[in-house]
Amino acid sequence: MKRLDIIIPFDYLVVVNELLHKHKAGGMSFYDVKGRGRAKWRPVSFGGRATKYAPEFGYSTKIEVVVSDTLAKTIVRDVRKILGTGDAAFGKIFVYEVKEAYDLKTKNEGEAVL
Repeated sequence: MKRLDIIIPFDYLVVVNELLHKHKAGGMSFYDVKGRGRAKWRPVSFGGRATKYAPEFGYSTKIEVVVSDTLAKTIVRDVRKILGTGDAAFGKIFVYEVKEAYDLKTKNEGEAVL
């Protein structure tokens, strides 16, 4: 099993959710996250005057989903196809190995949790 952490702009959450439904991926969690990286954030106005500053930290959405090994490669490929513009602001995908998983309700273990 693999855990995918997909960090994207919030505007693309619906697109990635539909893609996960298309591949019949089980559950998904998402969070609003803040951070900094290589992306250049747009200047922001504040204070009533024409004062602008470029924020050091940006806002993104982090999606976490656990899928089978074979499905992970397909999902990564499709997300990259949709969001792969070459712009750092479109995020990252991190893939982790899941060694154990347990469903507390059904008492299933391993791949049966999916």
